[in-house]
Amino acid sequence: MALFARHHGGYLPTDVWRWLAVIFARRLDEDSEVMIFVRAVANAMVAGVIARLVLFPTGDLVAVPLAIRVGAVAGGFLVYFLARRSMLTGVLAGEAIMIAGAYFTVAN
Repeated sequence: MALFARHHGGYLPTDVWRWLAVIFARRLDEDSEVMIFVRAVANAMVAGVIARLVLFPTGDLVAVPLAIRVGAVAGGFLVYFLARRSMLTGVLAGEAIMIAGAYFTVAN
């Protein structure tokens, strides 16, 4: 019973807001200026997180040279566009470049 209460006590308060968002999102026009602004802010936040990871890494990423980190982002971005804006392909390409670069440059 305690596990049930702990589990539901954790997700129910946030789940209510998720369901309300689903209900109200049906009424939103995707091309409205508010939604365009929200998408722009979301994209800017993701770009900021990526920039922070590349320029100010923590953990094991510190050992990977800056050129490899920047090259992985640039390569993933290039593949994203070459693959007709396929997010999965771009991310996988960036990861592959990062892993290969780290493998060949970072001493074990």
